[in-house]
Amino acid sequence: MKKGLLILLVILIGAFIVRLYKFNAPVADWHSWRQTDTSAVSRNFVKFGYDVLAPRFDDLSNGVSLIDNPYGYRFVEFPFYNILQAGFFEAFGRLTIEEWGRLITIFSSLGATVFLYLLVRKHISARAGLLAAFFFSFVPYNIYYGRVILPDTSMVAAFLAGLYFFDNFLDAKGIFKKFIYYFLAIFLVSISLLIKPFVVFFFLPFLYLIFMKYGIAGFKKPEIWIFFISSIAPFLLWRMWMQNFPEGIPRNDWLYNGNSIRFRPAFYWWLFAERISRIILGYWGLPFVVLGILLKTGNREKLLFFTFIVSSLIYVHVFATGNVQHDYYQILIIPTLAIFFAKGVDFLLGSKEIFNRFVSYLTITVGTLFMVAFGWFGVRDYYSIQHPNLIVAGLAVDRLTPKDAKIIAPYGGDATFLYHTNRKGWPVFDRTFKDFKMGGASYIAFADPTQDELNLEKLFKPVRITSTYAIFDLNQPTAEGLKEQKKD
Repeated sequence: MKKGLLILLVILIGAFIVRLYKFNAPVADWHSWRQTDTSAVSRNFVKFGYDVLAPRFDDLSNGVSLIDNPYGYRFVEFPFYNILQAGFFEAFGRLTIEEWGRLITIFSSLGATVFLYLLVRKHISARAGLLAAFFFSFVPYNIYYGRVILPDTSMVAAFLAGLYFFDNFLDAKGIFKKFIYYFLAIFLVSISLLIKPFVVFFFLPFLYLIFMKYGIAGFKKPEIWIFFISSIAPFLLWRMWMQNFPEGIPRNDWLYNGNSIRFRPAFYWWLFAERISRIILGYWGLPFVVLGILLKTGNREKLLFFTFIVSSLIYVHVFATGNVQHDYYQILIIPTLAIFFAKGVDFLLGSKEIFNRFVSYLTITVGTLFMVAFGWFGVRDYYSIQHPNLIVAGLAVDRLTPKDAKIIAPYGGDATFLYHTNRKGWPVFDRTFKDFKMGGASYIAFADPTQDELNLEKLFKPVRITSTYAIFDLNQPTAEGLKEQKKD
């Protein structure tokens, strides 16, 4: 036991270190649009106070909800993540608010690793638990998403912890222990649902554990009903409250099957070949996962972890377009892959009578190294900043315009550029200058301006024009600009 905990500690230290790669890089990497939306809510908590029931980000356009959003409301997940990010930034400083966001995700990832280990150790073996922890810690896909400014890893950590404590509640003997495990489970599962309701697809393991403990009679027990009602109620209340702010609720109907891809060959290619096989498993991890699925279950495990497979399959099929469109949607299925990778490798390590021991160890070593290496090739560009002038232009806007100015920072609806201006405004040019000014816009900025964009110099006085950015003052029109405004 002590040896296993020591190995786990080494895994956690290694997991922490690799997640520090490009820790202080600007938020302009892969999926920066979603990261900056998240971080903007936290930054606005710092600027304007912790109005957790009316979180706001910087985007005032109608691109998210198709309704004008002049106050910048942002209603997606309940802002637990943002409260922590802003709170630690204000309490301790030193790091930037973006670095605090990454640190919260890193520690969420470490917490998820611990509870994944505990679950697998309890139901399979300590060695399998360590193997699952290793996979979760060092698969390059999960390294990247274990340090981005997104709440999804926190959701996974809360779900795994909630399942672990619920499992312990069912097995506990003393009343006090049962009480503690019960309320910890309720608290953590409710948090996971408030962060992302996708966790509801993974209620199947809870149902399985209840059935295995009590049979059908378990679903008649009041404490079981109280558990599910108490876990779901905060999420339902949050969703009801959100309806008061329709302009801040992103459209989400397209996530299900918006492009009609579900059950089509392209869906399975994108999800199972491109994402799971190539990017996550680096090709070479797939045989270990398949072996883990094919193996007979042990007496302790029974079918518990197969409910993870069913839950994962239901989840990716229900949110078919979302899973194809955004690879971070697969964060939720990483524990499933980790468990069955661990089962497959654990079997090879223990099959001295079936396989040559040296060949087994060599196969595991080479396969794991190739999995990590090829997985790295799949995600290494995720860390790259493809448009560094967005940051340069954003810093220039922050330096050269008033702090309360509202900015038009067009970048195809992506708010990354807007975020780096440290201002509220519009990330897309979706209306006339007259309408922008009525909404409070006072400047327009471009990164890597085109000749057409530079031609705005004929309409508005430039604040600064360089080869990398251009900023124009909408409140100082030229003579030609005044003529155009009269036409409008």
